[in-house]
Amino acid sequence: MEITGKIIAVLPERGGVSKTGNEWKTQEYVLETHEQYPRKICFNVFGADKIAQFNIQVGEEMTVSFDINAREYNGRWYNDIRAWKVERGVAPAPAVPYEAAPQVNAPKVTAPDFSAQGEDDGLPF
Repeated sequence: MEITGKIIAVLPERGGVSKTGNEWKTQEYVLETHEQYPRKICFNVFGADKIAQFNIQVGEEMTVSFDINAREYNGRWYNDIRAWKVERGVAPAPAVPYEAAPQVNAPKVTAPDFSAQGEDDGLPF
């Protein structure tokens, strides 16, 4: 999946050590879309190498490609939105109001004239 917008927040990096003894890091970011009613999405980047590679900063315009996964913890479910690719400087598509949407040039269809009087078509009504 993809979403385009502006980064409005960079949350603190978090890290730890897994059960197997491997060190891990993750960082969360908040992106706001450019729709008529803007939406916000909090996504994360996992791994110190990806965090450094993406180097996401507040105010940047970007398109984020991500995967969504849910996990259960103590009887509650949590969504995980993990970015796997970012593209910088992607201009948002301008919102086009419904009235200004381009019209499709479809061929004109004329309805048959059923008002002919005096013809017997065999129907009882």
